[in-house]
Amino acid sequence: MTTTPAPIGCPYRLDLKGADLQGEAAALRALGPATRVLLPGDVPAWSVTDPGLIQRLLVHHGISKDAHRHWPPYINGEIPGTWALSTWVGVVNALTAYGAEHDRLRRPLQAAFSPRRVRALIPQIEAIPHSLLDDLQAAGPDQVVDLRANFAWLLPLRVASLVLGVPEELHDPFREVIGALFATNLPPEEAEAAPARVYSLITRLIDTKRREPGDDVTSLLIDEHASGELTERELADSLLLLISAGHETTVNLLDHGITNLATHPAQLALATRGEIRWEQVVEETLRHQAPIASVPLRFAVHEIVDEPTGLTFAPGDALVINYMAAGRAPDRHPHNADAFDVTRDTARDHLAFGHGPHLCVGAELARIEGRIAFAALFDRFPTLRLAAPGDLESLESFISNGHTHLPAILGPARLAQPPTS
Repeated sequence: MTTTPAPIGCPYRLDLKGADLQGEAAALRALGPATRVLLPGDVPAWSVTDPGLIQRLLVHHGISKDAHRHWPPYINGEIPGTWALSTWVGVVNALTAYGAEHDRLRRPLQAAFSPRRVRALIPQIEAIPHSLLDDLQAAGPDQVVDLRANFAWLLPLRVASLVLGVPEELHDPFREVIGALFATNLPPEEAEAAPARVYSLITRLIDTKRREPGDDVTSLLIDEHASGELTERELADSLLLLISAGHETTVNLLDHGITNLATHPAQLALATRGEIRWEQVVEETLRHQAPIASVPLRFAVHEIVDEPTGLTFAPGDALVINYMAAGRAPDRHPHNADAFDVTRDTARDHLAFGHGPHLCVGAELARIEGRIAFAALFDRFPTLRLAAPGDLESLESFISNGHTHLPAILGPARLAQPPTS
């Protein structure tokens, strides 16, 4: 059960373990549309929780994601390389760029994830969950299986490998290191080592695709580098963005969707009977449990006065956008915002994929994966249930909203047949 902790002073010290993200989001929301918080290392910031304020800030020309240009503590060397969030602010890609630089770095990603390219992948994506479910079915109907490790994690990884052209021998290595990038409670030496391991794999991926190019996003970005549009670092950091953030979002979408559907059988029945489209299930899951709870960091380029709230952000102020808190804002979802309800009229009114110039380029791909995965899983295992629904352990992160494990008992399997998504 989610509980709301008592306010713990101003600024509010975020729980680096992310033990109760929803409770913390509710507490922060109660303190106003944005409130002062402390990040790892007691770095001060604002946590922005009100969806209206979030939308205004994310399209404001005076809000940047470029720490190299607009965050004085970073520019002045006050933020060490061992800081838990250093990778999030130090990379040079579309996630952190500002203005014309953002447009330049985002352009090839938008082309790579155009609706036409993404929809063309649907037949290949549809085959992936059936292969994973065949493996799970071999465990037997009464055995406990970890659906996060063996389904929610693997499906997006294989889709990412398909899209990016990642060779088979790098699948498991990437799987082992991605999670550490989202942990916000690591000791300094581990926080510093995690990106180094990922970059080593990215270098191997780039070297492989330079020797053996294909019709994939990595090859496309390598061509951008060859033509002078991307530097070597921008090439590597763009791949880091796609491999890590894109993957983690979809993993947590599947994780929470499975959890909610397995524990709300009446709502699951609406979807399996076709009374509610799987698309609606995906949107309510994104609203109810934003896969990325909070995204660091944005910076005020100059003083910003938000007239509707009366808040003033000073030049250089750091902002964390709390998408989890926004998803359950009572003014956006007046009918029991904390409840999972696939019939909700406002299910699509969420910001789980961001808003404005930095809207996630892979949002449509993630939605397609969710629809295909939920339909395939519950068509094959209609009586699936969680083995310990009240005892799921959260990831140690205030960024990534998921579980360490998702133990489930599959029950008898139906004959495999491709479901409609």
